[in-house]
Amino acid sequence: MTVVADQPLIVSNDFAGRRALVTGAGSGIGLSITAQLLARGAEVVAADLRTEDVPGEAVRVNVDVSDEAQVRRAIDEVRHLGPIDTLFNNAGIGSTKSVVNVEADEWDRVFDVNVRGTYLFCKHLLPSMLTQGFGVIVNTASVAGMIGLPDRAAYCASKGAVIALTKQIAVQYAGQGIRCNSVCPGTVDSPWVGRLLDEADDPVARREQLVGRQPLGRLGLPREIAEAAVYLASDAAAFITGTDLIIDGGITAG
Repeated sequence: MTVVADQPLIVSNDFAGRRALVTGAGSGIGLSITAQLLARGAEVVAADLRTEDVPGEAVRVNVDVSDEAQVRRAIDEVRHLGPIDTLFNNAGIGSTKSVVNVEADEWDRVFDVNVRGTYLFCKHLLPSMLTQGFGVIVNTASVAGMIGLPDRAAYCASKGAVIALTKQIAVQYAGQGIRCNSVCPGTVDSPWVGRLLDEADDPVARREQLVGRQPLGRLGLPREIAEAAVYLASDAAAFITGTDLIIDGGITAG
């Protein structure tokens, strides 16, 4: 099924002249970030394992973010476009097991995608940002990196690592024109949640459970997370770095 970024889009030219790379751009939040950036005038590289649903105006690159050789190749593929100045590390996978039940291979895979993937793109794009004296990084973390959620051992730990890495990069390079922040969504009505519901014994009851833990009484929309991420990358957020922006329907307020 084709996944379309939810509407409406904010249309402006405030990202004109910017070159952005979005990982996990093929669906959900990443697809919506890509659509938002295109609508606001950016040139966008959409990186994912599958990119067939990405808008045609974006430059598509197929990549496994956990594979350093593929990350290098992806960056080399788009080097002709000019230096990337904005990076959205959005690629991520979930896990629904406790620390006792999660197998080591699954634990490693979650960290490979969520943490190693974020590290690799930062490692290989930061040098050109530092040369330019300007760069913005927005990492998709999660409220699961801030609070404990049942049966999310690997996921919680990996997103906590993303939050910590975000802060370290922000402090390390603050004096060199680099900003680094994260967005921390609650439960979002994304393809991953859709797959989680499909696997449930009672999908309707499971969805009600997910909705019920958010005080606003609904799941977040990919567009709502994307707009927050794009704001953090914009000039309007020029004095913001090292921040974890929570968009969770009130989960962490309880």
